[in-house]
Amino acid sequence: MKSRLLVLTAALALSTSTLALAQTQPVERREIGNQILENVPTADPSIRASLARYQNARSASFQDWASAGGMLIVTRFGNTNQIHQVAAPGADRSQLTFHDEPVSGVHTLPANGTSTGEILFSKDTGGDEWFQLFVRDASGKETQLTEAGTRNQSPAWSGDGKVLVWSRATKGSANYDVVMRDPAAPGGRRVIFQGEGQVSPIDVSPDGRTVLLGRYFSIGESKRWLLDVATGKTTELNPVKGKVSYDGGVFTPGGKSVLMLSDEGSDFMRLVEFDLATGKKALVSGERRWDVEDFKLSGDGRVLAYVVNEDGYSKLVVQDFRTRRALPQPELPGGVVSNLAFSADGGKLGFSLATPTASSDAWSFDLASGQVTRWTASELGGLDAKALVSPELVRFPSFDKRSIPAFVYKPKLAAGQKAPVIIDIHGGPEGQSRPTFNPFHQHTTAELGAAVIVTNVRGSSGYGKTFLNLDNAEKREDSVKDIGALLDWIKTQPDLDPNRVVVYGQSYGGYMSLAVMTHYSDRLAGGVERYGISNFVSFLQNTEAYRRDLRRAEYGDERDPKMLKAFETISPLNNVGKITKPMLVMQGWNDPRVPKSESDQVVAKLREKGVETWYVQFKDEGHGFAKKINNDRRREVETQFLQKVLGVGAAQ
Repeated sequence: MKSRLLVLTAALALSTSTLALAQTQPVERREIGNQILENVPTADPSIRASLARYQNARSASFQDWASAGGMLIVTRFGNTNQIHQVAAPGADRSQLTFHDEPVSGVHTLPANGTSTGEILFSKDTGGDEWFQLFVRDASGKETQLTEAGTRNQSPAWSGDGKVLVWSRATKGSANYDVVMRDPAAPGGRRVIFQGEGQVSPIDVSPDGRTVLLGRYFSIGESKRWLLDVATGKTTELNPVKGKVSYDGGVFTPGGKSVLMLSDEGSDFMRLVEFDLATGKKALVSGERRWDVEDFKLSGDGRVLAYVVNEDGYSKLVVQDFRTRRALPQPELPGGVVSNLAFSADGGKLGFSLATPTASSDAWSFDLASGQVTRWTASELGGLDAKALVSPELVRFPSFDKRSIPAFVYKPKLAAGQKAPVIIDIHGGPEGQSRPTFNPFHQHTTAELGAAVIVTNVRGSSGYGKTFLNLDNAEKREDSVKDIGALLDWIKTQPDLDPNRVVVYGQSYGGYMSLAVMTHYSDRLAGGVERYGISNFVSFLQNTEAYRRDLRRAEYGDERDPKMLKAFETISPLNNVGKITKPMLVMQGWNDPRVPKSESDQVVAKLREKGVETWYVQFKDEGHGFAKKINNDRRREVETQFLQKVLGVGAAQ
């Protein structure tokens, strides 16, 4: 152990010395409010003008049905997303919260003897992800339920609203406790379970006596327990040998069974009912070759709705839960469905729907009439929806003959023209790029004349757990080889220019962008990476404690000499000398996942090697940029960079 610690210490010391050396290099630095721009030229005003319509496109996310009638949605009319109420389809959006920080996780709590019409929501500070929970009563008064300096998530409650629980982590700890709202306790809350690892309440039984608990180990392994609220005793649900992944969970009315998503005995997630008395399991969603990714049961237990992820597109299925017979099915545009919730009377199903040519909006499905209704029609900033590009779903063979899926957005070209290409790689790595509205993709194709290829390399979710596990631990760079295969595929396309390709990614996609640049710099025009991992060792040591073991389960454990050696080989920071093309790096100061130090050290090393490197920082953001003013700047700089390295637009 001592020798391993010495190696880790030496690695960190090396990155620190590199940073000190690079700081001696000349850097042109500008500060604009909370934004820091290094080596970024002043943008031509025409760039902002061309971006304005795309950046002012709005969206609306259905959250829940309002107790006073209508829907609760999250949308943005200023700088951040806030809660709004929509009384009826097409009605005005009435704003309910007015915070500088965006709000999320909005739910209507059931009315009981002590509360009526409470709205539960979550909010952090500057993207730090130390979420606090708040309730807003019918008068508009907001009360914070949680303690400052803690991270609170996964609220769950009983059907009568009297029991409300959530998970809580503290600084420096990887463990979550389960906390219950209790007006009689100090601070109005008490711990009912001291957890180990990432433990979360999933649901509360109808009588409020039992909490369904979940512990997440990795995307491929989780467990479920039943917690007795009175005694604190836990009983494992479905104890089996081997690893099983669960997602979600809900007690059926009467509390005699639990519905959950599970991949037990399958390569895909399926909806299963667990009988609590007998332990018997019944498959509810049937055999499918795609994941079931979300579900909701009506309050009376009569109707079940679930979403199947079919090659990235959502299929919404509605059935009678008791008889298992299909009901009239909603006919929806091709896109992605999320945030299911039944109305209190069970007669309507609310959800969000986003398509490639329409940003997310709130919709409902009337079970009696079979009618689908769009409640909000979010503005596209003046864009012509008919002129927007829908992607083509393609597959290309990788180095091992495995088929890799990708969505391809292409611009309109004159005969004989070839479009430059941006390869967009999602984060995660256990994520999936989906066919939803993306202003970046639409602006790039329409205004820059470039194609965007949004690929789901091995390790992506949505294609079964075999595909998901193909990039684990020492196989990490096999996903990088998938991008090499994509570069080969681009060369075969008559309308794509293989000499003008940029790789682009955020979070884990940021790591992929850096890694691809170290392997294929001679085939690329440049790279864009936002808050990406530059060194797996320093990343694992500096990411927040509540995430560290979860990331080790995916990437590998740097304390293992074998993995340490692998990390030293593949970490982009140790291979920066292979990057010869310009790079744009972006980072939020408050990022708890991929700390700012990951970007600082790779920028320093790139500059030391003489690579042109633009660096943009936001003091009031975390892992991702949630404020419009910052996203406007981000897109402006990205456009400048792409114009320069691809030779398109005003900067060519």
